[in-house]
Amino acid sequence: MIELFKILKGIYDPSCVPQFDLVQLSEENIRTRGNNYKLIQHHCHYGLRKLSFTYRVIPIWNSLPNHVVFANTINTFKNRLDKFWPDQEVLYDYNTIHGIGNRSLL
Repeated sequence: MIELFKILKGIYDPSCVPQFDLVQLSEENIRTRGNNYKLIQHHCHYGLRKLSFTYRVIPIWNSLPNHVVFANTINTFKNRLDKFWPDQEVLYDYNTIHGIGNRSLL
């Protein structure tokens, strides 16, 4: 999440980082959950892309509240994230990461 925060705040060179699209909020498109700085989750057709950084971080980022996302500095973001996450249930699926083929040197 910290790396995504740095990318979105422009700390890294924009030509070297992945591009994320923001959801355009309007009068008709008011969201009541998550934050007002939501990212668009594009549909992917291949299973390998589902394991990429850009695909995995978007749902987590979109679930963060406004007071965490609208931090001014990295340290403020870290502190707010640390205070928010202990109350959340974290699920990690170990079966989603798997190798392709046999990579043993036998």
